[in-house]
Amino acid sequence: MHEHECIAGRNAVAETLKSGRPCDALFVAQGETKGLGEIIALAKAQGLAVKDTKREKLAQLCGHAQHQGVVLTLAAQAYADVEDLFIRAAEKNEQPFFVVCDEIEDPHNLGAIIRTAEAAGAHGVIVPKRRSAPLGQVVARASAGAIAHLPVARVANISQMLQELKERGLWVYGADMQGECYTQAKLEGAIALVIGSEGRGLGRLVKERCDALLSLPMNGKIDSLNASVAAGILLYEIMRWRLR
Repeated sequence: MHEHECIAGRNAVAETLKSGRPCDALFVAQGETKGLGEIIALAKAQGLAVKDTKREKLAQLCGHAQHQGVVLTLAAQAYADVEDLFIRAAEKNEQPFFVVCDEIEDPHNLGAIIRTAEAAGAHGVIVPKRRSAPLGQVVARASAGAIAHLPVARVANISQMLQELKERGLWVYGADMQGECYTQAKLEGAIALVIGSEGRGLGRLVKERCDALLSLPMNGKIDSLNASVAAGILLYEIMRWRLR
């Protein structure tokens, strides 16, 4: 199986989109949108990213099957709405506790973050529609099945979503090397923890939206940690405060 489970071919893609099966993205051959209007409309109506793609990439995605200029990647789990995360917190009578992944593109890292977030008592994970690993089989395996228990919401704009979370009473913490040491912060109340991408860290606009930045002390010769490892340390520190 490829990293993405795919459906190729116009009829197969159209019927899959109509079926309600969890999907991730629609890939369309560059310059070949003729006759694909209904398929593209179905994908956009479901909030899927529609990506212009070279035919060579389409062939790689679907294992060189006959794709007719269109390939649909499937999700191992359906995406949730952000409101579902608030409902989950309310049902548990707890202050909201969310993890926001700012362009985590490695599916192993995203899966590991989802696994640790579920174990630490988070109410859900938020990812962007673009530049994020899809909820495919690799993420499912890396999460050890946690994606079946923890909702993952997908939004168009992470920076805008952080502002909305703040307006709803959450305090937004970003993981960043320039922040205060995480052991000095009082991680109480409703919290959104933002984890940046593997190579670039937090985007500029995302960092500006954060109420505070948290750093991890580095006493060795390496100056940073894997995104999922850093997330795990901070998630369990938040959990420690929530258990006080």
